[in-house]
Amino acid sequence: MPTLSKIPRLSLRNILIPTDFSPASQAALPFARALAQTYGSTILVAHTIPPKPHRQIVTEHIPEEDDAIWRDAWLRMETFLQEPGFPGIPVKTLFDRGDVDAVIPEIIAEHSIDLVVLGTHGRRGVSKMILGSEAEKIYRSATCPVLIVGPKVQHKDEWGLRQILCPVDTAEDPAPTLQYALSLAEEHQSKFILMQVIPLVPWQHQAEMEERSRQTLEALIPEQSKDWCSPEYVVRWEYPPEAILLEAEKREADLIVMSVHRSHATSWSHLPWPVASEVISQARCPVLTIRV
Repeated sequence: MPTLSKIPRLSLRNILIPTDFSPASQAALPFARALAQTYGSTILVAHTIPPKPHRQIVTEHIPEEDDAIWRDAWLRMETFLQEPGFPGIPVKTLFDRGDVDAVIPEIIAEHSIDLVVLGTHGRRGVSKMILGSEAEKIYRSATCPVLIVGPKVQHKDEWGLRQILCPVDTAEDPAPTLQYALSLAEEHQSKFILMQVIPLVPWQHQAEMEERSRQTLEALIPEQSKDWCSPEYVVRWEYPPEAILLEAEKREADLIVMSVHRSHATSWSHLPWPVASEVISQARCPVLTIRV
């Protein structure tokens, strides 16, 4: 299994905040501001206007209607950014029209976005399965990390990264996820908890499995990181979403860093539901997703 030899400092020059002007979007602003202040970032706030519905009968284009839609978007953007604002941080606004899962990747590429920060309503159940989630479309299509502020995250004026929880699946390459997690931990001198979840292990084999898993986890940490970091290694036996949420609650984690896949498929025991979506909808802290 690959082991990281060096952890470079993160460069977050450009942070993107997609918004629909909802309270969920507003909740993401303090977290984006905290990171921008630490890394000297520029913040880009983007609003996507839904595409026009397909019309079977061709009608004459009405510019006034479009003008009203764009004017309303500008006014709502001004209101959205008034409170709490971004003192001392460069801010740009972007407007586009189209489907979110098509527009956001284009913005990421065009503006060299290093991180997306977004809030989500965290819909669950049948309605989400049918309608989908705008947040999930973004974090599964984004080519950069995405920080998601779910519906149960408590509002914080000041966000400190004292405890970072990083669940990894050693059946896949954890290097991309570890690189971001360890770099954030070093920058903020955070307590770092590296966790592996192994569901469906009979109790009589758990002690042996835990020892092997701890050795595997320890081997993932570069020697240079051990100069400033004394990681804790955790092995849990529940299903991944439950295990991650329980450990995050127990540790009072300020951030969960985890990998996601472009599709719902996951190598975590080939579970039939998306692990990240379940964690995001229930976590009391933001979740940083790294697409693999």
